[in-house]
Amino acid sequence: MNEILQFLARHSYWLLMGAILARQACFPIPANLFLVASGALARSGKLSLSMILGLSVVTFLFADLAWYEAGRRLGERILHFACGLSRNQESCVHRANGAFSKHGVRTLLFSKFVIGFDAVAAPLVGRARIPVIKFLAFDGIGAALWAGTYVALGYVFSNQLDLVAHHVIRAGTFLALAVAAGFGFYLVRRLVHWLSFVRQFNLARITPEQLRDRLNAGEDILLVDLQACRDSATERMAIPGAVRINPRALEQDGDVEISPSREVVLYCACPGEFTSARVALALRRKGIEHVRPLAGGLRAWRDRGFPVTSDDRG
Repeated sequence: MNEILQFLARHSYWLLMGAILARQACFPIPANLFLVASGALARSGKLSLSMILGLSVVTFLFADLAWYEAGRRLGERILHFACGLSRNQESCVHRANGAFSKHGVRTLLFSKFVIGFDAVAAPLVGRARIPVIKFLAFDGIGAALWAGTYVALGYVFSNQLDLVAHHVIRAGTFLALAVAAGFGFYLVRRLVHWLSFVRQFNLARITPEQLRDRLNAGEDILLVDLQACRDSATERMAIPGAVRINPRALEQDGDVEISPSREVVLYCACPGEFTSARVALALRRKGIEHVRPLAGGLRAWRDRGFPVTSDDRG
């Protein structure tokens, strides 16, 4: 057995658990590759197949239970957190809600096979107040299906994996440095992107009270509703006088035209107002200087008892 598989054989159970926990914490760790390698080691008798699958399922349940509890306690906010770095946060949340509305708790059976959906599946179930026993049952089956698929691949194609591992060893230090450099570049890129977003997000927001007073005073303000999706009861609510525009149309060079001298206030349904801030920055880059996001979005406006309308303004 080559050096890589020897190392995996000595530490595989701990590595497997760590990889799964990191994956469920949204780190870019290829846990599936660890499962494939573990399957190959099980074929050679170095690891226990039942131990691999059992540890995998238990680790998934442990991590997902934390997401389930976060969804139960925080509701919609945890979904916006999980979708926070996506290009269209509202669309991400909408797709997740749509899938759950269609399949319910059964989404846990396949969510781990869908990139990006696994991060929101457990919080969705928690937000829906599905009993924890039912959650654990479906999540356990889903985890077993996902882990079993990759373990089976490693078990069946173990000879080919030995050949690949042999070439990896021959590549030696160069391959290790290349992987480390690529992973480091990815982390630095994400960190720079996040720091830039946080710095640019520091905009002069307008509070619901300030907006109400200025609207009551009859000031000329273009109030833009960024709720792109229209099939949920929450998203049909709007601030009176608002114009509903898809955020993508404002961020991209579409047909939407706004006078550079016009004062614009943006809001969305997300409590973190990430979409409003992102669109505000895009409009400022296009030369529209007087643009501000509504602090707290539509939820903050409604929490204060200010008027809303159910008219569709898209």
